[in-house]
Amino acid sequence: MIVFMENTIVLTDAERMELNQRAASRSGRADDARRARLLLLLEAGHTWAAIGDKLDCNDAFIDRWSKRFREERLAGLFSRHAGQQASTLTPALEARILQWTLKRTPPDGATQWSTRRLGTQLKISHMMVARVWAKHGLKPQRLDRYMATNDPDFEQKAADIIGLYLNPPAHAAVFSVDEKTAIQALDRKDPVLPLSPERAERHGFEYFRHGTLSLYAAFNTKTGEVLGKTAARHTSAEFVAFLADIVVNQPRDKEIHVIADNLSAHKTGQVDDFLDRHPKVHLHFTPTYSSWLNQIELWFAKIERDVIARGVFTSLADLRRKLMKYIRHYNKVPKTVKWRYFDPTRHITPSSAVTVH
Repeated sequence: MIVFMENTIVLTDAERMELNQRAASRSGRADDARRARLLLLLEAGHTWAAIGDKLDCNDAFIDRWSKRFREERLAGLFSRHAGQQASTLTPALEARILQWTLKRTPPDGATQWSTRRLGTQLKISHMMVARVWAKHGLKPQRLDRYMATNDPDFEQKAADIIGLYLNPPAHAAVFSVDEKTAIQALDRKDPVLPLSPERAERHGFEYFRHGTLSLYAAFNTKTGEVLGKTAARHTSAEFVAFLADIVVNQPRDKEIHVIADNLSAHKTGQVDDFLDRHPKVHLHFTPTYSSWLNQIELWFAKIERDVIARGVFTSLADLRRKLMKYIRHYNKVPKTVKWRYFDPTRHITPSSAVTVH
């Protein structure tokens, strides 16, 4: 028969043996050993104050575990997780997570779900939400923008451009041409602090403006070489002058195909007159809002990263010099674009031609 007193506990021989083993164990959990010693001290008649000194614990600890032992005996000594209970990811729960992610908006007015926000809403672990999102490739925190083309002749124009990349005319040069406008010659007011261990390069917030330049560039799709020219403005006259530079840099009477966008400066009477005087120059326009078809845009992104974005330019002449220096060095080891079009059926009908001339 087990007898309880106010501050003491009476143990059976089997319970005392088990608690002594737990208290002396060097391989078990420290909290298990501490609770075992607590019960042994209570059985020995020690006061709560003495037990608190010996075990470095408070009265709440003694009260909690002595009550659990009285109610459940040794089974009551197992620690219980005070937080959220573990859940099993079932197909039904996975479908529910996907349904909420894709079809519903957060009730608190936020524009997108986070793992914690959805976990709280569904009363499940946020890590479970993260695993489901990773499995299905869902990234609600990301946002991509797009521009839908409204060109009624998209298929024909796109097929023409892609044909120039995939099956260029024999013995002809194909150039992807555009202008990068309003490149600012920014000079920092404060000195640039260089890169150092565990610290990124730092630029001062304030700067001087020395004006802007436009960069005309022609990307040779066969060799990867770039023909560049700077101009104070981007006008039709400057575009025609750049076309003339392209012609001059090619063998006489060679067919030249130029891919350009739909900028109004590319479609003026001056451009028409130039094409009439140079019948071997053919101008191909990309569909509206389809800059992704123009390979020069990839090269512009490269020079933006390498030179312009973090550049410090003391004048327009300094900006011009650094742009042209970059082009000269790039042309020593030019790189072509490995253009591949995986699914022509998505935007181009099977009847569309993908070869030109």
